[in-house]
Amino acid sequence: MRAPDFWQTNKGGLTSLALAPLGWLYGAAGATIWAMARPWKAPVPVICIGNLVAGGAGKTPVALDLAQRLLQRGKAVHFLSRGYGGSETGPLRVDPALHTSDKVGDEPLLLVRLAPTWVAADRVAGCRAAANAGAEMIIMDDGFQNPAVVKDLSVIVVDGGYGFGNGRVMPAGPLREPLATGLKRANAVVVVGGDGGVDLPHNHPPVIKARLVATEDSQELKGQAVVAFAGIGRPGKFFETLRATGCDIRAAHAFADHHPYSAADLDRLRHQAENESARLVTTEKDAVRLSGKDREGIATVAITLAWDDETAIGGLLEKALKL
Repeated sequence: MRAPDFWQTNKGGLTSLALAPLGWLYGAAGATIWAMARPWKAPVPVICIGNLVAGGAGKTPVALDLAQRLLQRGKAVHFLSRGYGGSETGPLRVDPALHTSDKVGDEPLLLVRLAPTWVAADRVAGCRAAANAGAEMIIMDDGFQNPAVVKDLSVIVVDGGYGFGNGRVMPAGPLREPLATGLKRANAVVVVGGDGGVDLPHNHPPVIKARLVATEDSQELKGQAVVAFAGIGRPGKFFETLRATGCDIRAAHAFADHHPYSAADLDRLRHQAENESARLVTTEKDAVRLSGKDREGIATVAITLAWDDETAIGGLLEKALKL
């Protein structure tokens, strides 16, 4: 889905105001679910990388970065995902040789490149499967609003350019739950991109800032003419990364998150790239939704996180290692 314009800061207007009662009901329903929940405690520590708004914020890059650091410290890390966009309900261990994005979703196909990854609609069953398979730590990519499993460490990821939108709960705004309620369950807030000036209430969790940068392998596109396309939560972040890399963007096409590309979509994109004498470029997340044949001739830009304060992220990891 694409976030409506009135979800953005200072663009609420009458539409958002009219929908505010539904947002209160949505928030109240969520609070009731949490009040009645009896979360299950996994036999190994569970780290949740979540967000408070609908749409992308950079959860998967944060999950990958933290997992890489824990792996370097000798921890057997497994990922757990709902597998949004896939038909499998699991618990299923992802095998990229067997599973496609229409089965397990796109994020799991990125996560499994680094560590064993499980897809499970039932988070308790997913945690059990991962622990039984040897996981010493489980990193949940999303699931912050799901009360089924005790989270030993919860990290909220925020898009620094978007923040919390107009600050209202869906459908009046982008929030999945009231801001103050969600922050009370979080141990840290990671702000990705923007100027880092996200408006947070008093007594908020510690804030760690980061930015998305292209990996060294993607620097070959510097100075080249490109036609870019992305079907992610915030396509603009990808286009900003390309500009920062030094790409000459001739056209940028934003699709809805998890967009299933048709042959007609790709034909139009290829035709424009040819007319512009440019390379066709997309994200890793978009690329895994394409067949091998469809990926031919399309450059993929891999991104990673650059932390403003390595000491702060190191402290968060130390907390995780003590769980």
